[in-house]
Amino acid sequence: MDKTSLLRLKPTLAGELFFDDLTKALYATDASVYRKTPTAIAYPKNDRDIQKLVAFANSEEIGLVPRTAGTSLAGQCVGNGIIVDTSRYFTSILSLDEQKKQVVVQPGVIRDELNLYLKPFGLFFGPNTSTSNRCMIGGMVGNNSSGTTSIQYGVTRDKVVRMKTILSDGSEVAFGPITKTEFEQKAKLKNLEGKLYADIAHELLQSEVQSEILKEFPKADIHRRNTGYAVDELLKNEVFGTSDTSFNMCKLLSGSEGTLAFTTEITLQLDDLPPEYAAMVATHYTSLEDCLSDVSPLMQHSLHMCEMMDKVILDCTKNNRQQLANRFFVDGDPAAILMLEVKAPSKQLLEVEINALKKTIAKSRLSYASPVLYGDDIKKAIELRKAGLGLLGNMVGDKKAVACIEDTAVALEDLKDFIGEFTEIMKGYGQSAVYYAHAGAGEIHLRPILNLKKAEDVVLFRSITTDVAKLTKKYKGSFSGEHGDGIVRAEFIPLMLGAKNYALLKRIKTLFDPNNIFNPGKIVDAYPMDKSLRYKIDREEPQVATLLDFSDSEGILKAAEKCNGSGDCRKTHNMPGGMCPSYHATKNEKDTTRGRANVLREFLTNSDKPNQFDHQELKQVFDLCLSCKACASECPSNVDVATLKAEFLYQYQEANGYSLRSKLFAHNTKLNALGSKMAAVTNTVYDSFLGSLLKKASGVANERSLPKVHRFDFDGFLNGQPKSKTSKGAVVLYIDEFTRYLDIEVGQDAIALLSSLGYKVQLFYAESGRTYLSKGFLKQAKALAAKNIQKLYEFSEEGRPVVGLEPSAILSFRDEYKRLHDDRNTTDAIASNTFLIEEFLAVEIEKGKLTSESFTTTEQQVKIHNHCHQKALSNQKVTFDVLNLPKNYRVSIIASGCCGMAGSFGYEKEHYDVSMQVGELKLFPAVRKSESDVIIAANGTSCRHQIFDGTKRKALHPVSILRKALLIH
Repeated sequence: MDKTSLLRLKPTLAGELFFDDLTKALYATDASVYRKTPTAIAYPKNDRDIQKLVAFANSEEIGLVPRTAGTSLAGQCVGNGIIVDTSRYFTSILSLDEQKKQVVVQPGVIRDELNLYLKPFGLFFGPNTSTSNRCMIGGMVGNNSSGTTSIQYGVTRDKVVRMKTILSDGSEVAFGPITKTEFEQKAKLKNLEGKLYADIAHELLQSEVQSEILKEFPKADIHRRNTGYAVDELLKNEVFGTSDTSFNMCKLLSGSEGTLAFTTEITLQLDDLPPEYAAMVATHYTSLEDCLSDVSPLMQHSLHMCEMMDKVILDCTKNNRQQLANRFFVDGDPAAILMLEVKAPSKQLLEVEINALKKTIAKSRLSYASPVLYGDDIKKAIELRKAGLGLLGNMVGDKKAVACIEDTAVALEDLKDFIGEFTEIMKGYGQSAVYYAHAGAGEIHLRPILNLKKAEDVVLFRSITTDVAKLTKKYKGSFSGEHGDGIVRAEFIPLMLGAKNYALLKRIKTLFDPNNIFNPGKIVDAYPMDKSLRYKIDREEPQVATLLDFSDSEGILKAAEKCNGSGDCRKTHNMPGGMCPSYHATKNEKDTTRGRANVLREFLTNSDKPNQFDHQELKQVFDLCLSCKACASECPSNVDVATLKAEFLYQYQEANGYSLRSKLFAHNTKLNALGSKMAAVTNTVYDSFLGSLLKKASGVANERSLPKVHRFDFDGFLNGQPKSKTSKGAVVLYIDEFTRYLDIEVGQDAIALLSSLGYKVQLFYAESGRTYLSKGFLKQAKALAAKNIQKLYEFSEEGRPVVGLEPSAILSFRDEYKRLHDDRNTTDAIASNTFLIEEFLAVEIEKGKLTSESFTTTEQQVKIHNHCHQKALSNQKVTFDVLNLPKNYRVSIIASGCCGMAGSFGYEKEHYDVSMQVGELKLFPAVRKSESDVIIAANGTSCRHQIFDGTKRKALHPVSILRKALLIH
């Protein structure tokens, strides 16, 4: 399309319209295997904007592709037209009717955040997808989403009461429940709305049409059904059937993937909150067949969940830092696990439910273990199951578990036989598939392992999908249970529903959308399922040289390709976790882990420059990355954007030069060492007008206070410590560059604490290289690592643990050093001998070497904010445990995410506002709400500085708090 037309459209919108290469790259993919570069991306601000887009699409003969979170697995959200993203502005909960138990929302409302809003009213929206912490109601309606709770609460279509839409002629029409008389009146209207009702009546009142629908559509008892348009649902009312139920066009629009109308408001029917008491029985099996044999008898119980995970999924969780902890209930090496949740209004009734379930389990004798989980343990198990989709992206190399046949649903009594025949099909192709998900609903997510970069596997992609479609038809199942048809399954609708029904669907599409502007190529007149794939088939793999070692992913390009688009990084600050702080502040797709990985993949793959990193678009997407490393643990695919950014910065600066400011921050340790020789003079300058000039000249935000430098004799301080009568062992205390020159009191407190507790302390001075890593000075970081590794390896060989105070410094020995040094055995040995001081002390507590007897009994409340790198590479519990040593300390962890400072990031003038926005999301309000006598604990130097700049409260390192709590100093 000529950009002139887009340039004319842009100023007429209240929202935004983009058609630059970066934004188009961000929206070229979703969570499917497809890639289509859009013409433009629109962020409409109101209904009028959408009407203007509809008029433009009609006049320019271009498609409109509706999109919210972009987590669709079948390619619904990709297209060559205009992507219309409602996730930015259509995000309001408009009204709640408590009596009717109905809520009106815009399509960009996130499912879990809706339920947070509804909880105080005792209500909730039942359908619960694995993406529920970021998926949006508009997408759930478009796909007719189901999730883990459908066996108890139904699917999204069951919950949609009304939809306010904009039709293909730009008219605004609301659809909802109407009587037969009202239907007949609407059919007489002389507009598109009237024509819709009149023509639907003409089509569906024909007995032969109804017979064909009943004959070819999936079995009526399969409630997860989303193949084609739900015309079968339109027969279940007083207009077309014997039922006295009202007619509701929303039954048709739900699951239509935005191909019939553009939805702007949705009224949902809600349910009362589930019973208060819950338990989960996790039955373990040595074979998939045994697992499936148990499903039908177990479903005789009133289960709220019956989910399955197979060995492939379970094995993927072993390689994910966050999910590894959620494997606590897994006994041995099962071939499959069923997760069976029961709920009751009292503990006594819950035990009755559990015992009844156990009897059924015992009767079959197929399960070898069946632990019972309660409370937070249930949440952890569910998180493990929900992570399944994203974890599949963890498979190293080009072979991936591909979504194509993953959405089949059959009647429960057919499930075992269906899976048996499916397995034989896969054996015929030499395939071992992945099996997981909604066993209790007759829907197992089945995925073949394919390399869609290779022509022979693309042939298998089509062949396997075709054979499984035929098998599903044999059992009169639904080829799409909840993920939709999109591109991957739409081609097979004629097979699944028959030629006559497919012709009916085409007529309905033409009736609603005669110019085919709404999401073309989906459901009818489908795009080919084996074209427009994410990767060019049989391409010559781009060779990308890097300084950091990405061999664990087979190179940096494949490290970026691990992102499968599941969009976990789009959860907001209202959800647990820290990923991704910049997105939390901006709500911009380019500031997600997914966005950064996608754009890096696009440009490394398609660059024609000698240095593939030398693109402004890459500079833009990495600009607001705080290198917090939350993605390294929270992203199911372990896409570590902080490491990708470090490599990008190095490569980009090698091509374009290193700025003065970057040099100042990177070499900050040298400057601090120099300034500390005359600390009083340096600090006076920092506090004077010269400090302001220095900040202005170096691009530092004027609002920031410059950290004071110090000079201190740590060796002398150590030698002056009282000698302990008994020794609990030797420990090497790492005096990092921040402790040595900026936070000397933390170093003093650590020496005093360890010495008083009976440890023989040896000091190790070294610059970690953190400032070099954060600014992309990788050659300097590599040289430092080589120097430090020599000494660190000696400590590991001698069995002397190395403990550190600043998380970003000490944890670099466990993380980045593995990518900076060639000998993995050496770096692994160092990593296993390197600890945060809290980790070390927590282990000593477990061994019984440290007790509360050494500490005060005074009552004190402490609130902890932990460093992001600790959250990603270690855990927060260690800090919680050590601060609980004083027996009357009441300790809690602030659910704070990232503080927003991130080393030099928060000092840079162009990043200051985002830095403070991140702090204001959770951390600052939590600190301000704390009483003045509450101690704020923060082990990161940047975190403590950010807390002071944002709240004027002084936070203390945990060792400083413990030193003050010692009975003997």
